[in-house]
Amino acid sequence: MASKNPDPEVRPARQSYPAKYKLKVLAELDAADSKAERGEIMRREGLYSSLISAWRDQRDKGALEAMRASRPGPKADATKAELARLRAKVTDLEDKLATAEELIEAQGKASALLQAMRRKSADPAS
Repeated sequence: MASKNPDPEVRPARQSYPAKYKLKVLAELDAADSKAERGEIMRREGLYSSLISAWRDQRDKGALEAMRASRPGPKADATKAELARLRAKVTDLEDKLATAEELIEAQGKASALLQAMRRKSADPAS
């Protein structure tokens, strides 16, 4: 049963910044002449030096450029996986159909043979 009193603590959501914003702030910080100017920019934007360091590392590794260049879109892998699964299922069903057709053909031949044997045994003239 759920508690009657909800937890009053509100957990803050982790802030995320777009790559374009990160690059803009880094360019502004790199253009700043003094440590005081950099501090002013960081205070204005509400950013910590550790976050700026992480952004610089990302920029140096090329991660920010890669993030900026990518566009969200439908995942092709899910469609390809579904297509592969369905093709495998079709192949399996075709194999089962071929087996069933062979069995039906064999049953037809067996039935014809049994009918011929019955006629032969029922016909005393032969």
